Amino acid sequence: MTDPKTFLTSIFNAAVAAADPEKTIRNHLPAKPKGRTIVIGAGKGSAQMAAAFEKVWEGPIDGLVVTRYGYGARCERIEIIEAAHPVPDAAGLEASRRLLEKVRGLTADDLVVALISGGGSALLPSPAPGLTLADEIAVNEALLASGAPIAAMNTIRKHVSTIKGGRLAGAAHPARVVSLVISDIPGDNPALVASGPTVPDTGSRADALASIAAYGMCLPDAVMAHIQSPAADAPRSDDPRFAGNEVHLIASAGVSLEAAAAAAKRQGIEAVILSDSIEGEAREVGGVHAAIAREVATRNRPFEKPMLILSGGETTVTLRAKGKGGRNSEFLLAFAIGIDGVSGIHALAADTDGIDGSEDNAGAFADGATVARMRAAGVDAKAMLAGNNAWSAFNAVGDLFVPGPTGTNVNDLRAILVR
Repeated sequence: MTDPKTFLTSIFNAAVAAADPEKTIRNHLPAKPKGRTIVIGAGKGSAQMAAAFEKVWEGPIDGLVVTRYGYGARCERIEIIEAAHPVPDAAGLEASRRLLEKVRGLTADDLVVALISGGGSALLPSPAPGLTLADEIAVNEALLASGAPIAAMNTIRKHVSTIKGGRLAGAAHPARVVSLVISDIPGDNPALVASGPTVPDTGSRADALASIAAYGMCLPDAVMAHIQSPAADAPRSDDPRFAGNEVHLIASAGVSLEAAAAAAKRQGIEAVILSDSIEGEAREVGGVHAAIAREVATRNRPFEKPMLILSGGETTVTLRAKGKGGRNSEFLLAFAIGIDGVSGIHALAADTDGIDGSEDNAGAFADGATVARMRAAGVDAKAMLAGNNAWSAFNAVGDLFVPGPTGTNVNDLRAILVR
């Protein structure tokens, strides 16, 4: 075997490659229409999806997609707009306006291809009547700090928007809408990816209000008044406007984890996938993963070493302080504390889109000596975890993982090697 960091990086690369839009889109191309083909999209992988679609689609197209700043790709016929993530900005507001305008006035002979990936929720601010961009920003900030699971967050987002929750597809009626979705949602419900701009579901404003109460969110008065009114109701999945539409999941965490496991086996290491849909508080999930890794390392159960333990999904972070970090680095700092002093364990936790939180790293590496190295560098790992400052802790020992934007997004990858 090569060194553990090189091995774990190869596992990450295999997972990302399995979700490469250029490899997956050509298998899900819709039938050509009699009329126009309009391409729209939103998400951290949407620009790469657009570039891939251009390569394989034969015929004229016109289009517009929005992605995160720095995540653009070269396209000849589809315009790429960049906007802010994870907190919306004016560029995203303008992108939403233009996307809605792009699909209006179409006919039943026209086709709309929607390229949807994770991150689209923040990239598509479009406040409901009576609300403002500042209100949407406040909602996003409250959601990010709440510790709520992504399904709950996106249900709330759908009920303060004029573009999410299937409304973008509704605006395209009577054109046929085919959504190609890269899922970053545990359970792979396409209606929750990017808050489902083209895919309605059964989530209600009552569900949104229940989540707001359950996670103690403090939202602006105007937002609460709107969600409590019938004006917030999102289109239902049985709305006849959506009857002829199609939704195709073209990449997911499950497929990427299988690819990661296969890559490990090619290098002589058996692999086990715990789950592709793990949720919960990042530090608590980190503690559980650490207990499993310790059990394998010290007692050779429930799996025999050498073994690669894989998991996916999306954990959450309840902000208690204003440190630097993200859910993967917070998971891994708790994991590092849990395996402190245990030899033979090496781990990588990273977001497959290339960015964990608001910094430039996808995640970080850790092993049984990580906490000791932090201590030698003058860093108290437990204090850093308490302060939501995992980025600073790993940066102090040079263990951040910075692959750059990957062009896809199938959520988090956790890979734990027990030698």
